[in-house]
Amino acid sequence: MMMVNKPLVLTYLYLLIYVLLSSGVILYNKWVLSPKYFNFPFPITLTMIHMGFSGAVAFFLIRVFKVVSPVKMTLEIYITCVVPISAFFAASLWFGNTAYLYISVAFIQMLKALMPVATFIMAVMCGTDKGRCDVFSNMLLVSVGVVISSYGEIHFNGVGTLYQVTGIFAEALRLVLTQVLLQKKGLTLNPITSLYYIAPCSFVFLCAPWYVLEKPGMEVSQIQFNFWIFFSNALCALALNFSIFLVIGRTGAVTIRVAGVLKDWILIALSTVIFPESTITGLNIIGYAIALCGVVMYNYLKVKDVRASQLPESIPDRMTKDWKLEKKSSDIFTPKNSSDNNGGGGGGNMNSSSDTNVDEEAPLISSRLSHVGRTQLSK
Repeated sequence: MMMVNKPLVLTYLYLLIYVLLSSGVILYNKWVLSPKYFNFPFPITLTMIHMGFSGAVAFFLIRVFKVVSPVKMTLEIYITCVVPISAFFAASLWFGNTAYLYISVAFIQMLKALMPVATFIMAVMCGTDKGRCDVFSNMLLVSVGVVISSYGEIHFNGVGTLYQVTGIFAEALRLVLTQVLLQKKGLTLNPITSLYYIAPCSFVFLCAPWYVLEKPGMEVSQIQFNFWIFFSNALCALALNFSIFLVIGRTGAVTIRVAGVLKDWILIALSTVIFPESTITGLNIIGYAIALCGVVMYNYLKVKDVRASQLPESIPDRMTKDWKLEKKSSDIFTPKNSSDNNGGGGGGNMNSSSDTNVDEEAPLISSRLSHVGRTQLSK
């Protein structure tokens, strides 16, 4: 009788749940926002519903049910770290959801291949990564693929494309700021604490554009407000955050990248069935395939860099390093109790830019990808 590998089965089950939830949230958002279907053309309002619901659930899990403990968050850290990250998080969701009003789900997924390009540019600008010829050539390949795919888009819309690309760059900047600001402070936020701190702040940031752009339109239009539609939509978005965390915890960042690529192809195919107006041309597929080759090569280089950084040092290198440290310590007098003051070394974990092939529908988990992925690779 063949023995069933329960951990492996559970891992694949988590991956399946992630793919289903991720695809479901994207298709659900498109269905809710599209004038041809549920006809709720207010993306900022929908994003605020998600943020309000997620923040409320996180509050109850932390303060009422005590599922996890809140991190040590000072006012200075909140203002200098959480507030700017929340601002760009809110902007990425706002622009990304607005794109659903203008362009198809399939074309949106193709544009999302630009995510590594955007993150690499932002990382170089912020000084967390260095410009390299091999990475630059991959970024160029991705960009060429996206341009070809855009040229082949039958229902190309410049406004929708601009919204989506702006959302991608806002999310890329949020990823880099998460690394530069939070990780240097030594803070690690799990999904619940991320929602607890970031979701309410993002909700506040969205209030101003909502008041100016959507409130007047909501007052004069006939709005369909179905409680169960919005509740289930927000619940799916929340569940997606947790499912990504479960997948990363069992497999690592590399596996979720592969699952993400598989999800994109499935989503492109599904969207053409569910939304018949989403027509895909041969040039779309060719361009996306070219862009995907660049993304895969970029991911390979990042994983290769992580593994290279974890290789054991050779004996001569180790002896040289120890000699330099010994010489340095002999030149500088250090009190015996100075070792007690090294608790703020969280910034020593900084590496290259955060992993970029993350799920844009659940970006609060992305700050965990890099750390957990390296942990899995070192095993």
